[in-house]
Amino acid sequence: MFKILSIDGGGIRGVIPAVLLEHMEQQAGKPISEMFDLIVGTSTGGILAAGLAVPGKNGKPKYQATDLLALYADHGSKIFGRSFWDGITSLGGIVDEQYDAAPLEKLLQEYMGKSTLKDCLTPIVLTSYDIELRQPYFFKTSKAKVSDRNHYLWHASRATSAAPTFFEPFLTPSRAQKSSRRVLVDGGVFMNNPSMCAFSEAAKAGAAMEDIIMVSLGTGANDRKIKYEDAVDWGILKWAKPIIDVMMDGQADAAHYHLSQMFPAKDAKAAQRYFRFDTRLDLALDDMDAANAGNILALKAEAQQILTTDKAEFKRMIGLIK
Repeated sequence: MFKILSIDGGGIRGVIPAVLLEHMEQQAGKPISEMFDLIVGTSTGGILAAGLAVPGKNGKPKYQATDLLALYADHGSKIFGRSFWDGITSLGGIVDEQYDAAPLEKLLQEYMGKSTLKDCLTPIVLTSYDIELRQPYFFKTSKAKVSDRNHYLWHASRATSAAPTFFEPFLTPSRAQKSSRRVLVDGGVFMNNPSMCAFSEAAKAGAAMEDIIMVSLGTGANDRKIKYEDAVDWGILKWAKPIIDVMMDGQADAAHYHLSQMFPAKDAKAAQRYFRFDTRLDLALDDMDAANAGNILALKAEAQQILTTDKAEFKRMIGLIK
C-alpha cells in the first residue's frame, strides 16, 4: 500500500491537524514519518509536513507531533504579533503586510536548522506560488534528490506559509550552482487542500489507484456567510480579505469532492481508503492569525470533537496505516 498524508493550510488553525497527528502517533505507537510514504502540506500544513520529516539522531525524527503542537501554543502569539507602530504604519494591514516575518523565520531556523528537502525521513511536497513567473512552485523531496532543486526546509516552510496580506513574499534562495530567482507566496492561493497534488505525486511515483490510502487533515472550515445584501456593493477594498477565504474554502471543498468520487470513502467502511477529517468551527475563531491562548484552547477542543465524532473512522484509519 502507498500511504499519503495531506495537510491543509490555515495559519494558527494548524493546531487542529497537530492534535490529530499527536493522537495518531499515540494510537499507532510510531512516528508519522514511519506511517506514511508521502507527506504533502500547504502553508501551516507545509510547516507540519516538514517538521515531521526533519531527521534527528539515529535515523529517527527530530520531532513528534506533540512538539509541533507546542510550537503553536508556545510561539503562535510571537508569529502573529504586531506592535502598535506596525499597525499604524501598515494602516491595519491595508498598505503593508500585517506581520513582520522575522519571528517566523527565526522559529523555522531553530526547528529545522540546516536540514534540506533531500534529508527528509519521508518524501514531502510543499506548495507555493511564484508571483513573478505566475506559476505554482512545488518543493519536492523527489526532485531534490535527482536535480538541483534542493532547498533548506526552513526556506520551503517560509515560502509555503507566506500568506498574502499577512507576510511579505519570500525571495527564496537557491542552493543550485546556477541560482534562480523565485518570489514565492503561500500555496493556499491555489491549493489550500493539497490532497489532489498528493494523489498526482503518488501516481507519478508509480502507485496504483487501488493501492493508495489517503489521509487528509483540514484546519477547520470557515462558516461565515457572505450575504448578498452585503456583497452586492463591495469593491476591491471590501472584497480583499473575504475573497482569500472564499478561494481557499472553495478549493478545499472541491478537492474533497473529487477524491470522494475517486476512492471508496466513508460509506465503504472496511474498504475505505480515503479519509478526510475536518470540522465546521463552532468554538474557535476562523481567523488564521487568532493566536491568543483562549482561541488555541478552543482549536484544541475542536480537534477533540473530531476525534469524538469520527472515532470509528479514525480507528479504522489507524488500523490501515499501522
